[in-house]
Formats: sequence, C-alpha cells, structure tokens
Amino acid sequence: MFHYEINTNNLTVEDLLRNHWRLGKKLVHELRMAKAITTVDGEPIQWKDPLQAGTIIKFTFPIPPSNYQPTPVCAIDVVYEDDHCLIVSKPKGMSTHPNDARDTHTCMNHVIAHIKEQGGTYAEHVHRLDRGTQGLLLVAKHPLAKSIFDRMIEEKSIIRTYAAEVQGNLRSSTGTIAESIGKDRHHATRRVVSNTGQHAVTHYEVVARYKNSCVVHLILETGRTHQIRVHLAHIGHPIIGDTMYGARETASGDYELHAIQLEFEHPFLNKQIVVKDQQ
Repeated sequence: MFHYEINTNNLTVEDLLRNHWRLGKKLVHELRMAKAITTVDGEPIQWKDPLQAGTIIKFTFPIPPSNYQPTPVCAIDVVYEDDHCLIVSKPKGMSTHPNDARDTHTCMNHVIAHIKEQGGTYAEHVHRLDRGTQGLLLVAKHPLAKSIFDRMIEEKSIIRTYAAEVQGNLRSSTGTIAESIGKDRHHATRRVVSNTGQHAVTHYEVVARYKNSCVVHLILETGRTHQIRVHLAHIGHPIIGDTMYGARETASGDYELHAIQLEFEHPFLNKQIVVKDQQ
C-alpha cells in the first residue's frame, strides 16, 4: 500500500496509469479489478473523473513474494530507500542475482534479507551489474515500480554513470561508441563487437590523464552484457586489469569498473533523484 499525490490539475486515474506511468494493459486491468485505487479514506474513485493537484490517492493491491533466498543478515550498504525503490552498493565479486538454487549469496539475496527485516516480501532488480563491477544497483519494491522503472531503462531516462581507468590515453576527451555487441562463438562468457549483435551505445568523457592511462566516466544508453568492457577494448583502451578483453594483468588480478551514479525523475515522488556511490 502507498499514497500518491496528484501534481497536475484535471488528471484522471486513467490518464495517470495509461499515459503518465504508461503501465501495461494487463497491469491496469488487474488494478481495476482489484479496486486498488481509492481515496485516503478508502472510498472508491471513478477512473475518468478529473482530480485536482494536491489530491492524495491510495493504492492497495496484493504484492507477490520474490523467490530469492534471504541471507542471514543484509551485509551490503543501502544508500537510498523510499516506499517504492532502494539503491544498494553492490560489492565487487558479487553476482547481481542467483543463476540457480545453490546461488544464495548474491546481491539480491542480501536485498531480500533487508526487505524481510522491514516486513516486506518483494524486491526485483531493474538492471544488473557484472560480477566484477561494483557500485549502484536500483531495486523495485513493488510490481508497479518494477514496470515503470523497466520502461524508464528502455527509454534511457535512468542515467547510469560509471568510472574506469583504461590503458593508454584516449585521443578525444569526449565521444560515443555505437557498436553492436554479440556473443563470442569461441568463448562461453565473452562478448564481441558484431554486426549481427544487439544495438549498444556508450558515451565517455576523460576526467583524468596519466602517463600510461586515463580515467573515464561513461554513461550507458543501453545495457548489454559486458558493454563498457567490450566497447573500451574495441577502441584499443581496455580497462586496466581486464584480461578477458586484452588488458595486461594487474597485481590484484582484477579490473576496476565502478557504477558511481544513478539519476532519474522519480515517478511516484515527482522529484529528481541523484544518488552517488561513496566507495
């Protein structure tokens, strides 16, 4: 259950769901059948009646439980949370979600432990981070939020910024890499630039230059597996330590890619959210 404050004069519930939030037909139908939307006092609301700015409506609907096995305690940092979503800082070396029933210490296993401590049952990640990437991960706390955030990811209205140190110095201080990415036929987990792959776009900006390397900030338009790693390697500047994509091995034997910022217009709170990872 949550409350939502109408912020535009003459907005109807129908307009809110179909045109503003652009929920799918099935979800809208389920909300209608469940009589999920009422006044704060629980009185029915006619979906086609105009509502005035400042009107508060209440959403009450059953939320299905997520299937993740909770860890004994949540051992990851929650850096932002409200009634609709949370943002956690995923550690390096941890998978975003389980791949099978034996996988019980992923980021989402820790997240569901946090949710259950609060009496909740639902948590679903909106995007994912590679196991070797650390940083900010957005998680929806109910199905309406998941549906809307999924659409926002598709429409590129959730801005995800990453930082990486790469081999060599990029000639241009800013640029865009627009190369399709597909699976490597010769390697089970590796990805390659491929004309038959999925559309992928990465924007970059050099923020620091050193003798043999530079630090870049990167913004994803798409979210393909290994996208940043593949794109940087493709232009001849792999992330330092990313041996899978042609970089020299480092003393740590690992690469450093960090999801440092998430920015979006919150669909339920009607305000801009900017969250930075301090790690």
